[in-house]
Amino acid sequence: MKESEGMYDEAVLFVTRQGAQIRVDGGRIIVWDVDGDEGELASRPMEKIDTINVFGGVNFSTPFVAKANEHGIVLNYFTQHGKYRGSFVPEKNTIAEVRRAQYALSSEEELEIAKAMIAGKVRNARTLLSRKGVHGTDVLKDLGIRVGSAQNKDDLRGTEGEAAERYFARLDETLIDGWTFEKRTKRPPEDHINSLLSLTYVFMKNEVLAALRQYNLDPFLGVMHADRHGRPSLALDLQEEFRPIFCDAFVTRLVNRGVVTHDDFRKDNRLCDDAFKTYLSKFDEYMQEEFTHPHFEYTVTRRKAVRQQSILLRKAITGEMDGYHALTFDR
Repeated sequence: MKESEGMYDEAVLFVTRQGAQIRVDGGRIIVWDVDGDEGELASRPMEKIDTINVFGGVNFSTPFVAKANEHGIVLNYFTQHGKYRGSFVPEKNTIAEVRRAQYALSSEEELEIAKAMIAGKVRNARTLLSRKGVHGTDVLKDLGIRVGSAQNKDDLRGTEGEAAERYFARLDETLIDGWTFEKRTKRPPEDHINSLLSLTYVFMKNEVLAALRQYNLDPFLGVMHADRHGRPSLALDLQEEFRPIFCDAFVTRLVNRGVVTHDDFRKDNRLCDDAFKTYLSKFDEYMQEEFTHPHFEYTVTRRKAVRQQSILLRKAITGEMDGYHALTFDR
């Protein structure tokens, strides 16, 4: 199976081949070419998979869905161009003590966890700008200090919003000639950089969702993002610290290395089909890249680091640790 047709990681699968069906044969996941004559495109051992992402005209056989439920495999549905549509979440036994502890968090405890996440985000924003040669970011340092003195969630959201505005005002300086970034825009993104940022935030949110579910946390009960029907607030909370140092760094890499060019976009600012497949492949490679963990000082992949943060969050919630410690990079 060609990489651009998408099955990449041992734990997380991306399937983009239109007309494909995902089946089960014994203990293996089979990707089958239903519309063409190629037959079996790829297979993986079922026990090694915890998440499958499918795009557009890809479907699952009924026996496979039953097996996915049995093995605890999450199925995420996207449009062909990467817009998230929904998920099948298997029925898995949860650790009741973890959920009880999460639901019993006081407002003060939630605030302390949220402050650690946002302080981490601001620290990582400064680090990314510094890595790209952008200087004069003391205002972000000051805002990071202010995060620690927030008295309530509204104060924290206000400081986070100001920090994000200051950070995005300098992001243009991280891009090569031919690319510009004026301000963050969403729904819809108004330019190519915003389109890549939004797409990457969607995929990182799903990485975080998978991690939270793996460690029995309720992704819909957040500590900072407001409750809203269908919104995975805790996933959005935990994602904050990864936005600059993982997501934005990935986007700047794509454009600065010429992996994605302006010619790869359609008129609606979405990636063309081939460019989108390239994006998926590069994103998965990026999440599998290893680095030395700044605190534990051993080698991990970015995907593993996200899951480690879910473990630390769970320990903070259950009282096994004295507080939550965000993943931060000083340089």
